[in-house]
Amino acid sequence: MGNKDRNSLVKQQITDAFLQLLEEKTTMEIAIHEITKTAEVSRNSFYRNYTDKEDILLQYLKSILLNWQTEWDSRNSDSNAELFGNLFAKLKSKASLFILLEKRNLFHLFREAYIELYGPSKETDNMIAYTMSFVAGGVLAWIEEWIARGMQESAEVMSSMLNTHGMK
Repeated sequence: MGNKDRNSLVKQQITDAFLQLLEEKTTMEIAIHEITKTAEVSRNSFYRNYTDKEDILLQYLKSILLNWQTEWDSRNSDSNAELFGNLFAKLKSKASLFILLEKRNLFHLFREAYIELYGPSKETDNMIAYTMSFVAGGVLAWIEEWIARGMQESAEVMSSMLNTHGMK
């Protein structure tokens, strides 16, 4: 196993351990040594990959979104309904994670990852930046409300509602 594969495995172990501990405790109640002990990795491995506990979730959430985007981009579809349906399906497949984030008041990490990836950058032209902010913020608000309500609706229903009553 090469260094890259070994590091990916370590990061996965740390993420899994933190999520497992987060089921029972708040972030504040979880110590770094508890994460590394549960993950069976060294403290150095933790700090080589993460700055703090929230960074574990932030990186994990970014990877979920980037994997979704890669899958979506390979489809070559311009349909907003399909785009949103696919996004909601990806989020629904990770429902327990998002419900846990909501329960532990950590949804701000998803918001941060989402806006970093799909919101405007400082270099974006003003009008395009305002449009990107409007769209990204609106979709994010739908996602946040859906999660807060327990993700009751299917991905298809959410996509249909967003397409019909939100963005076309």
